Amino acid sequence: MSRIGRLPIAIPANVEIQKTDDTLKIKGPGGEMEQSIPPGIAIEIDNQILRVKQIGDKKATQALFGTIRSLVFNKVLGVTEGFTKELEIIGVGYKARVEGAKLHLNVGFTHPIVYPIPSGIEIKVSGNQILISGIDKEKVGKVASEIRKNKKCNPYTGKGIKYKDEIIKRKAGKAAKTGSSFGAK
Repeated sequence: MSRIGRLPIAIPANVEIQKTDDTLKIKGPGGEMEQSIPPGIAIEIDNQILRVKQIGDKKATQALFGTIRSLVFNKVLGVTEGFTKELEIIGVGYKARVEGAKLHLNVGFTHPIVYPIPSGIEIKVSGNQILISGIDKEKVGKVASEIRKNKKCNPYTGKGIKYKDEIIKRKAGKAAKTGSSFGAK
């Protein structure tokens, strides 16, 4: 049995959860989200505590037990606090700006990269920082990954887009030879 799956989820006072046969509707100050519940998994709500239960001992149910608990927990956390990812742009002349529902990136190419901002995601740019926020953890991470993919950091120069807490291991460039073969006898 999953250790994560057995952990109870405390439901904050400002969060409302409605359970139907195979879906869970989670509503809070940040918004509303849904989570589908596969067969073999049961949800119990008692005194503002949600518990995920496993019905039977099938291998597929055991595999989903902890995952469903984590997904429900992330949705509860998302509608109350939300999630954020921070990206850094490193490079001379590299910049970003938000215009309407599009993010414009100038990262060393001959043309600017235009990234359409999906619904439910908010992007703010200040200096060389890009702050991506929203209530869906998966969506926030996916958008951050897609933006970063446009110009990953070069391990030789360090230029590009990286996560704020990411450490780029720098590689040494070509080194000059110690001795010269010109004029040697």
